[in-house]
Amino acid sequence: MSPLKDAWRHAPTHRRVWALAAPMILSNLSVPMVALVDSAVVGHLPHAHQLGAVAVGGSLYTLLVWAMGFLRMGTTGFAAQASGRGDGGALRQILLQALLLAFGFALLLGTLAIPFSGFALGLMNPSAELDALTREFFQLRLLGLPAALASYALVGWFLGTQNARAPLAILLFTNLLNAALALWFVLGLEWGVLGAARASVIAEWSGALLGLALCRPALRRYPGRMDWAALGRWPNWRPLLAVNRDIFIRTLALELVFFLITVQGARLGDATVAANALLLNGLLLTAHALDGLAHAVEALCGYAIGARDRDALRRSLVVAGGWSLLASLLFALAFLVAGQQFVNLQSDIAEVRAVAYQYLPYLALLPLLAVWGYLLDGLFIGATRAREMRNAMLFSVALAVPIGWLGQGLGNHGLWLAFLCFMLIRGVSLGAMAWRLHRHDAWISTAA
Repeated sequence: MSPLKDAWRHAPTHRRVWALAAPMILSNLSVPMVALVDSAVVGHLPHAHQLGAVAVGGSLYTLLVWAMGFLRMGTTGFAAQASGRGDGGALRQILLQALLLAFGFALLLGTLAIPFSGFALGLMNPSAELDALTREFFQLRLLGLPAALASYALVGWFLGTQNARAPLAILLFTNLLNAALALWFVLGLEWGVLGAARASVIAEWSGALLGLALCRPALRRYPGRMDWAALGRWPNWRPLLAVNRDIFIRTLALELVFFLITVQGARLGDATVAANALLLNGLLLTAHALDGLAHAVEALCGYAIGARDRDALRRSLVVAGGWSLLASLLFALAFLVAGQQFVNLQSDIAEVRAVAYQYLPYLALLPLLAVWGYLLDGLFIGATRAREMRNAMLFSVALAVPIGWLGQGLGNHGLWLAFLCFMLIRGVSLGAMAWRLHRHDAWISTAA
């Protein structure tokens, strides 16, 4: 029997993968569902610029928060390897370091956010109504930034300890509360676009407080003591900061791609930027579902590396990869069959619907091209090999941006074609690096 077939037929690995992936898929799906609720609620207000303000303002805020994605990803890898070693003291240190970084970066970003939003809106050259409402929405959302970054750190730490229930509780509570409050504030209290922003801020702080409350019982599984003096020694920060630096650069490059999509879409008109936002909600839905399996890869592969178990590492990757491929096929089929219903659910503005319908085939292709990047990101995160992730992302952006520039004459079609090329290049480049490390037996023998 081949090693791949042997790995796929290992039933305990299937159970371990789904024990982590199922709760994370459920909780992850609640994230784009909130975006869908916001779009659906605001999309039924009378003007396209109101939906556009939520789309653009939400994208700007997401750029800031996602740029700090290393707070989750870097924490997961180190926590998973410490868990594999059974090192309770290291787990406590990683948790505290991640939370300190979260609040520090929230203060830094808070000072840069207002000029950043002004610069970004200046590039987009939106209508006066869209510009004013977007600024109000974005500035209100910034009040939830410290809580959002703290939740990143908490979710990453819980995942590293193979505790999927706590992230499920945090994310479901945060996002379902957000959705409920958005409905109440926007439609019930008639607060409009700003009501959606207030709902998000309240929900983000509520979720962070819940996560902090769940830490104490989680730590009981890993006896150990916190070495407080270690926090004052630079060598104890260097590995985490080095990994976070590389993930940060990688994330900035990824965010540059989404930022350029938003900028170029806004230049093509309010209806186009709104339609692209509705379609990208489909990508978010797909990404957050497939990320549930990628999160399982992070935790299980990181644990296997910490325990120096090559067989467990191979089985975890093969099983999660097989299920990821099946899930991406199902999403592609769903968008082909029910894409128009997906758009209609989010908005009843005829102009926005008509534009979105034209680009549904691109949305159907996205899961099949993007799945490999999500899966392999999980492997590199679990191994705390952020440098390779960074290099693959920079290479992908360097090739995709010229493709987008050359396709400007095709309008929004050129924009979507460039985005598909980016996703393809990303998966191929990560795969090539992963294969090279496998050939040299470097995943465990030279683990960070």
